[in-house]
Amino acid sequence: MTKQKSGLSTKSLLVYANVRKWGKQVLLAICDADLLGKCLRDGKIVFEVREDFYKGLKISVEEAIDLVEQSTIVNMVGQHIVKRALERGLIHPEAILEISGVPHAQIVKI
Repeated sequence: MTKQKSGLSTKSLLVYANVRKWGKQVLLAICDADLLGKCLRDGKIVFEVREDFYKGLKISVEEAIDLVEQSTIVNMVGQHIVKRALERGLIHPEAILEISGVPHAQIVKI
């Protein structure tokens, strides 16, 4: 179990994960639970963490990482989920975009 600075484990941190399937493709949208419904602004960038896209099951970061490994397209936003995906080698550090200090990353498996 990975410890965070706050003393909480990644297992106790919650995210929303929304899975959509069509054909052989599996799209996974994940956001840290505290970001759902928020609008991030950074210069000309406006990024909405919309409920209709991100809201699905409320699960632990570790459960979400298991879903990432099973998905073909992943869109993730938030400190907790992006940090854990980076630690697990699922994303490259240079693939992370920060919007208002909040990390965002995408994965496309071809």
